[in-house]
Amino acid sequence: MFVGFLAMADNIQFTMEGPDVVAAGEQFRLSFTLNENGSDLQLPDLSNFDVLMGPTTSQSSSIQIINGKTTQSSSFSYMFILRAKKEGKFSIRPASIKVNGKTYESNSLNIQVVKGQPQQAAGQSAQQGNQQQQDETPSGTISKDNLFVHIAVDKTNVSKGEQILATVKLYISQNVPLNGFDEVKLPTYEGFWTKEINVPTQVSFTREVYNGKIYQVGILKKTILFPQQLGAIRINPFEITCLVRQRVRKQQGFFDDFFDNYRVVKAKVVSDPVIINVKDLPNQPANYSGAVGNFSFSGSIDKTNVKSNEAVTLKLNISGSGNLTLINPPKIELPTDFESYEPKTTDKTTTSDKGLSGSIAFEYLFIPRYAGNFTISPVQFVFFNPSSHQFETRSTEAFNIKVVKGKDDQNSSVVSSYSKEDVKMIGKDIRFIKQNKAKFKPKGSSFYGTFEFYMIYILSLIGFAVFYILNRKKIKESANITLVRNKRANKVALKRLKEAALFLKNNQAEKFYEAVIKALWGYLSDKLSIPVADLSRQKTSSSLLEKEVEPEVVRELMQIIDDCEFARYAPAAFTGTMQETYDGAARVMGIFEKQIK
Repeated sequence: MFVGFLAMADNIQFTMEGPDVVAAGEQFRLSFTLNENGSDLQLPDLSNFDVLMGPTTSQSSSIQIINGKTTQSSSFSYMFILRAKKEGKFSIRPASIKVNGKTYESNSLNIQVVKGQPQQAAGQSAQQGNQQQQDETPSGTISKDNLFVHIAVDKTNVSKGEQILATVKLYISQNVPLNGFDEVKLPTYEGFWTKEINVPTQVSFTREVYNGKIYQVGILKKTILFPQQLGAIRINPFEITCLVRQRVRKQQGFFDDFFDNYRVVKAKVVSDPVIINVKDLPNQPANYSGAVGNFSFSGSIDKTNVKSNEAVTLKLNISGSGNLTLINPPKIELPTDFESYEPKTTDKTTTSDKGLSGSIAFEYLFIPRYAGNFTISPVQFVFFNPSSHQFETRSTEAFNIKVVKGKDDQNSSVVSSYSKEDVKMIGKDIRFIKQNKAKFKPKGSSFYGTFEFYMIYILSLIGFAVFYILNRKKIKESANITLVRNKRANKVALKRLKEAALFLKNNQAEKFYEAVIKALWGYLSDKLSIPVADLSRQKTSSSLLEKEVEPEVVRELMQIIDDCEFARYAPAAFTGTMQETYDGAARVMGIFEKQIK
C-alpha cells in the first residue's frame, strides 16, 4: 500500500510515496511527484537504507477539452530504488524542492521493516522454497502460515449497544498464487444488530505485517456490530474455499526441465472464533432512550404564533456517532389542550471505518385546539457515552407558543384561563320551547310487557345466536394471536416478494437479494412465532423440522439464504441467477403454507 500527502501552496503539489511495509534486504521504490518543473531536489536522511539507484526522472503531460475549455497539466517524477538494511520502524522526513525560486516540502513517510531472508541468494532460496512447497504440498492443502482468514474486531470488551467494527481479512503469503474463490460461509453475528459497510466486490490486496511476516491482505467484509445481549457472545468462524494455482512437475521426464504443468486446487480456510464480552449499562435513568455513543442534541419549532386548530411541528435532531438507528424517540410533555400524533423519523446515517455516524431527526406534529399562552417544557435526551463510561444528558430550551382564536374555533366564549376539560358545556344549558306536536301517553302506561317488547326481545336473541354461530370461528381465530400471525404470514411474504420482483425487473441485484432475505426471515418469524432478532439458522431448521416440514425443503431454504448472502458479499462465488432465487423463495413459501398449519 502506498501512502502520500499533498504539500500544497500556490497550487504546487509535491508528494513523496513509498510502501508501508518492506522486508529486510528487500528492494523498494521511493518516488517524488511534482506538478511543476522544479530544481534542487534535497533528499531527507536515508541512512537507514541503501540507495541502489536514482534519481530516475520522467515527465508526463495531459490535455483535457471540456465544453470547449482546454486545460493542460504536467507531472514530473523522481524515482529512487532503496534497500532496507535492518528491522525496525523508520520515519523519513520531508524532502524539499524549488519552483520559481520558492522552496516546497513534501510529506513525511513511515516505513516498517520486518525480518526477511538473507540478502545473499535470496532469490535462489525463495525459488527453492517455492519449488519444495509445490512438490511436497498435497492437493488442497496449504500451510496455515501461508493462507488464512481472520475476523478482526477493534474491541472485545464493550457495553451493551456500543458499536464494534468487525473486518473479515484474507491473508496470503507472497508465494501463494491465488486464483479465485469457490465457497463462502459468512459469519452470522448472532446476538448483534448489524450494519454493513460497503466494500468493493473486486477484492484488492495490500501489504500488511502479521506476526512479524509480510502478507498480501484482502478485505472481504466489513460490518458494524451492536451487541444486544449480555455476557460472552461468540462470533462463529468464517469459512472460505480458495482456488490456488500450483505447479506440478513429473519425475523422470526428458522435457520436465522445459515444461511445467499447473493445476488449480481447493484450499478451505477457517477463521478462529471471536469472543465479545458485553456488560450491562450501570444505573440506567428513567428517561433513557437506548442511545449509546457520543451525540449532540438540538430542538426547533416551526412557529410560535399560531391560530387554534393550526398544526405545529417540533423537530428534535440527534447527531453524532453510535447506535443512531436504534434510538427511541424522546418523550415530550405537551399541554393537555394539544392534540398530538406519532413522531416521524428521518434517518440520515452513513457507515464507515469510524462506525455508524450522521443524524436522526424526530418530527412531532401537534395541534392546539384552544386560544391561550402555552409552554412546552424542555426536552431531555439521555445517552450512554462509552468514552466517559457514564450517562450524559442534553436538553433543549423551553418552547413558548401563543395561540389566538381561529375562524373554526367553536368555543368563542371560553375564557383563556380555562381548558377544554374544565368547561364541558357552554351555551347548551337552556331548554328551548319545542314547537312541534308532542305525543302524549296515558299516565301509568309502560312499554314493558307489551307485544312489541316481547317481539323485540325474541328477535334480538335470535339475531345474537345467528351472529355467534356465523362468527364463532372468526372470533376464535382472532383470539389466537399466533393463528392470526400465521394467516398473515403468506400475505406479508408475497408483498415483500413483490418488492423483490420490482428489483428483479430493474436488474438491481443487491437490492433484490436483500429484499428476498428480508421476506424469508419476516415470513419465518410470523410463521414460527419467533422474533426476527432470535432467529438463527439452527433454530429455524429445528423449528421447521418440529413442525414436520420435509428436511429437503429445509435444506432448500438454507441454500436460498446462502445464495442470497453469496450474491451480496461474494458475487464471484455465486453462479445462480436472480430469477432462480425468486422462484425458489416463492416455491419454498408455498410448501410451508401447505405443511405448516
